[in-house]
Amino acid sequence: MTAQGVDDAVLKGNPVAERRLHPVTPLRRAWAPVAVVIGWALHDPDQAQRQLTRLTTTALLIGLAVLVPVAALYGFLSWWFTHFAVTESELRIRTGLLFRRTAHIRLERVQAIDVTQPLLARVAGVAKLKLDVIGADKKDELAFLGEREARALRAELLARAAGFAPETAHEVGEAPARELLRTPPFQLAISLVLTGSTWGALAAALVVPPVLWLATHSVWTVLATGVPLLGAAATSSVGRFVGEYDWTVGESPDGLRIDHGLLDRTHETVPPGRVQAVRIVEPLLWRRRGWVRVELDVAGSSNSVLVPVAPRELAEAVVARVLPGVSVPEAGALSRPPRRARRCVPVWWRGYGLAVTGAVFAARHGLLRRRLTLVPHAKVQSVRLTQGPWKRLWRLADVHVDTGANKTVTARLRDAREAAELLRAQAERSRTGRRDAPPDRWMA
Repeated sequence: MTAQGVDDAVLKGNPVAERRLHPVTPLRRAWAPVAVVIGWALHDPDQAQRQLTRLTTTALLIGLAVLVPVAALYGFLSWWFTHFAVTESELRIRTGLLFRRTAHIRLERVQAIDVTQPLLARVAGVAKLKLDVIGADKKDELAFLGEREARALRAELLARAAGFAPETAHEVGEAPARELLRTPPFQLAISLVLTGSTWGALAAALVVPPVLWLATHSVWTVLATGVPLLGAAATSSVGRFVGEYDWTVGESPDGLRIDHGLLDRTHETVPPGRVQAVRIVEPLLWRRRGWVRVELDVAGSSNSVLVPVAPRELAEAVVARVLPGVSVPEAGALSRPPRRARRCVPVWWRGYGLAVTGAVFAARHGLLRRRLTLVPHAKVQSVRLTQGPWKRLWRLADVHVDTGANKTVTARLRDAREAAELLRAQAERSRTGRRDAPPDRWMA
């Protein structure tokens, strides 16, 4: 049913049932006026401090007596005038007190539907529903719903997107999931310790501030530089551990389910057939243990990590569920660039590799931190060949493969004749792959 069809149904006396968010939502939205005041204070701290010193205790109490009710009223009204409804073909979200806004989200354009629970939301028993939609820069969301209601609504939206009739969509329920992989916390912690970016950020946070103090003797310069560096070090270590804690991958008819998080719990879905590329990352210090990290490129979605760390065999088994019929090429199956490529990129040319199978275009780059990217032929949008003057001198060229996720995978420093043949053959493989690929479908 189109948006016009929904309006016609309302005019004929068949209004679509609208629902409100959870009653705890006003508490979340009441912070908006308070945030405005805090933002002003942070923008001009000197002026804010002068204004505060002028205020008497009575004036401060009066200000709080006005601000708190205003914030509470804003939160209540924003909740009261927010409604959502599910039709046969779309999710409608209507908001606004003075300026009305109605969002029509077509279900067939939904890439993923995630359920997230920040720490306080878990305590309150509520959850946030996030939708990745094709063509949208950011996720649309419904915050907050009761935890059970959020899961039921997610199942209903997936069922309707799959083509179930409205009267039976409620009965479909959430599809069962079979666990494929769970990352142990100890393994995750060790992997972070063995990651170079963790130590690099920590070293910068410990070395740069003392050097700046010796050079400038300015506390503000040290703080302005040291605090962001410490934040980056914490994000690359503790932040990743908290976010990727208890990482679980399960398989269900509506895609791969990903659950993770120590404080904020997130339930994500990798929709079937929507993955544009898979990246297998192998840091130098992980190779002795045989560990890898698996990342994704999904068109229109922010989902990027499939497996934070796992033994290579187990990770490849999960990749086979994301890309059916695809096997990860062995290291020996990747062909290196010709030796004359060292004229263009000394030493690091050894990290490049290429393998083309009947299912994927696989390109590797990186010597210390290896990245092997797999692109199914059906997901290739365009193929390009580039060759600068220096590479032309040494009869070398790069072949670029563009995917539907606005990403590019490059086979670097290939022999010029090989690159020209690869360009022609890949264009044909892509046409054949798109023609024979099954349609992307939820709950197939």
